[in-house]
Amino acid sequence: MAYVPATVANRARVFTEAPQKPSLYQRLIRAMMLSRQRQAEREIARYLQSCGRLTDDIEREIERRFLNRQP
Repeated sequence: MAYVPATVANRARVFTEAPQKPSLYQRLIRAMMLSRQRQAEREIARYLQSCGRLTDDIEREIERRFLNRQP
């Protein structure tokens, strides 16, 4: 009889661990975040091309310009 509860518990766990598809809202937010991330990376790459090599001053300027933006 000890075998039956273990089998029932394993079957129940299979149903609760099934992956859920993200909602439309979650997919939309993720797409927007990825888009903004790619845009920021393009802007930083463009800035680095105009400055030359990466120094401490340039790194601080990148942080000031691109990472501390207020929406």
